[in-house]
Amino acid sequence: MKSKRIALVANTDWFLYNFRHSLIDYLSGMGYSVILISPPGLYADRLVSDGYRWIEWQVGRQSIFPIREWMAIHRLEEIYRSEKPDIVHHHTIKPVLYGSLAAGRTGVPRIVNSITGRGYVFLSHELKARFLRPLVIALYRLALQRKNCRVIFENNFDQDYFIRRRLIRSGKTWLIRSVGVDIQKFKPTPEPVGIPVVTMASRMLWDKGVGVFVDAARILQSRLKVRMVLVGLPDKGNPSSVPQQQLNRWVNEGVIEWRGWQEDMAGVYSSSNVYVLPSFYEGVPRTLLEAAACGRAIITSDIPGCREVIEDGNTGLLVPTGNPQALADAIERLASDSVLRAGLSAAARVIIVEQFSTEHVNQLTEQVYQG
Repeated sequence: MKSKRIALVANTDWFLYNFRHSLIDYLSGMGYSVILISPPGLYADRLVSDGYRWIEWQVGRQSIFPIREWMAIHRLEEIYRSEKPDIVHHHTIKPVLYGSLAAGRTGVPRIVNSITGRGYVFLSHELKARFLRPLVIALYRLALQRKNCRVIFENNFDQDYFIRRRLIRSGKTWLIRSVGVDIQKFKPTPEPVGIPVVTMASRMLWDKGVGVFVDAARILQSRLKVRMVLVGLPDKGNPSSVPQQQLNRWVNEGVIEWRGWQEDMAGVYSSSNVYVLPSFYEGVPRTLLEAAACGRAIITSDIPGCREVIEDGNTGLLVPTGNPQALADAIERLASDSVLRAGLSAAARVIIVEQFSTEHVNQLTEQVYQG
């Protein structure tokens, strides 16, 4: 029997490589013919060297010029007509919107969309976000109403929002909490000894709470000897990106350490005592899953997405968003209590193994393709 052809589409090759590589491997092992579609970047060659077929698709993450956007949709239509996929799986906002329209126009039998969070357009108060919001809502309503469309959400809050706004009917939605974590790669290791290390790993975005982390570090300077470490790079394609010059200023002031991008994230968690993510909004952040899988005590924001992973006082600590004082207090509490850290991290690891392994998530995702 001829294998089904499935196309995975994202707005960066980085997303496909870092967030969906496990799913790609799983689908290939199950006999699917996998096609990867994204703009070019540092990871396309890695995907090709891993034996996968990658097709270039140019789409601007921030561009709102009508001609460019039409060209991006038209190019996807050309790819779909040429490749004739049986299933397309779109990730991130523009691939979901443009890919659904292109798939509908070219007769792709099954359309699957992953909504990994509502993000900047829906939640920011900036003028650009408020201007774009009605347009994006209208496009979602148009793109998601097709009979052969299925939508995966990472948390109940986003799922309910889309249903309440009548962007999609409830019977066409699935809840799969995250892209999963490799529990063999990310596994518990002994904590480092010495001055406690508190790490935040993410894109360097204000919306991720980088500024809150730095302000908490300032508060702790007079209260606790602790190393506050940022891991990750600015994201020039995001309006919320923290300028590199600002990161360098914080380092020069001695407020934080900044290690930039790191390939070995398991090593990053292993070299930490506490992991922190004070984000303003999320789908289900994979760094929480990875840190918990590595047996690290976690402090994160009391918001949808983060609450999917962390139960306050049981598997970690939750703090209000945008509150450096609350974050500093929670860091001081955990950094000073190794017994509490051990209890929280052990409970979190159990949840990760039972509910968030890549094997479990990949199986659920394939069920959406078949359902």
